[in-house]
Amino acid sequence: MKLVFILLLAATSILQAQNTISFEEGMTSPEATLTNIAWLTGHWKGEAFGGVTEEIWSPPAGGTMMFSFRLIADGVINFYEFGHILEKEGTLILQLKHFGGNLMGWEEKDKTVDFRLIKVENNKLYFDDFSIERISDQEINMYVVISEADDSENEVQFNYHRQ
Repeated sequence: MKLVFILLLAATSILQAQNTISFEEGMTSPEATLTNIAWLTGHWKGEAFGGVTEEIWSPPAGGTMMFSFRLIADGVINFYEFGHILEKEGTLILQLKHFGGNLMGWEEKDKTVDFRLIKVENNKLYFDDFSIERISDQEINMYVVISEADDSENEVQFNYHRQ
């Protein structure tokens, strides 16, 4: 009985920790528009990676929602992200570029990091290894799979509150 409880607890922990989905061959993106995520518009702050995280999302316009992100740790800008969620071919794609604190780009000039939409729920959008969840009008969670130096992957949660 004790073994069954431990296995059940382990399975529940794994299911609860899994807030992202990976895009696999054969999958297609569902129909979606920016109205599915317009609630994200605004200024959000949280804490992660030992610092303060901040995201600012513009209202939908021109078929996109633009955003900026920054991480400030120990009073210094660690990095920025700039990107958008774009309406494309009847669905959504999240695209971004990273920049160091000195605004030097991480990706090649003509390259972006792209996250294809996989699934839409009432309060959550699942992109490839990246999810955005609406907790309330004042709180959201973002989950992203981050590759480590040893080739392992970890799902990281960013909890934000509206400013």
